[in-house]
Amino acid sequence: MAVPYCYSQHPIATDIYAADPSARVFNDTLYIYPSHDIEGSRWFDMRDWHVLSTTDMQTWTDHGVALSLDSLPWTRKYAWAPDCAYRNGKYYFYYPVDRDAIGVAVADRPYGPFHDPLGRALVTRQTPGVVESRSLIDPCVFTDDDGTAYLIFGQNEVNIVRLNEDMISFSDTARQVRGVDHFFEAVWMHKYHGKYYISYSGKGKILYGMGDSPYGPFSYKGVVLGKVNSVTNHASITEYKGQWYLFYHTSDKYINAHKGGRLSLKRYYSRSMCVGSLFYNTDGTIREVVPTRGGVPVSR
Repeated sequence: MAVPYCYSQHPIATDIYAADPSARVFNDTLYIYPSHDIEGSRWFDMRDWHVLSTTDMQTWTDHGVALSLDSLPWTRKYAWAPDCAYRNGKYYFYYPVDRDAIGVAVADRPYGPFHDPLGRALVTRQTPGVVESRSLIDPCVFTDDDGTAYLIFGQNEVNIVRLNEDMISFSDTARQVRGVDHFFEAVWMHKYHGKYYISYSGKGKILYGMGDSPYGPFSYKGVVLGKVNSVTNHASITEYKGQWYLFYHTSDKYINAHKGGRLSLKRYYSRSMCVGSLFYNTDGTIREVVPTRGGVPVSR
């Protein structure tokens, strides 16, 4: 049974519409790498990526555009959900474009600006081992305790490939992650007390499973977050200063701004990010997060 102990902040960013938040902690600062919705858009036709950060979970800084499609001559459209990782003094930004390719960009700072070192995609449908799926989207970078980094991605099928030390190449063959029930998109992986957790969008909700390897098989455990009012559901899970959090998005900001008017499909393409505290049960399973309108508590 869900317990409403999770208090959500609505929204995180107030000056822009942003969705698909990937939350990462670098140097005691929490950074969010979202997609940037264009206000009033009638489709997911995003053109660039912003980076936001906080040190107190209350005040957020928008560092502006970190990377834009205009600086990527090899691609044209759909600047969708990204992720970021750190290694060897550099920050590596993974992003999907054109529905069928994933690129990587590099920066000296976690908020960019990022620059494309390859001039081409890192992953495409022709990458050896990639399982054909609806779209090659939603890259997530999982770094294990031994430093091994994996790129996980896909829609309808979950692909995983082990990255090389340089983080912009791989010698591995992509594989399919096993045991991801009801998977649609928005894959995320984290680790807690020696167990691997895979969370993702499925059946309109954020679902999850637990396993003993990043390759699976995972055992389906249930719901992390129920359906939201933005059609899409996309979330990340991370720990910051001793507290675990769930980052996700809704259309609340757009809906609230248009009260009294006729809501159109535009609300689905003008999303805003939210955050709520996340807790585990004694057996390691995750309690379902039930959003409310309060601020984010930092203790139980």
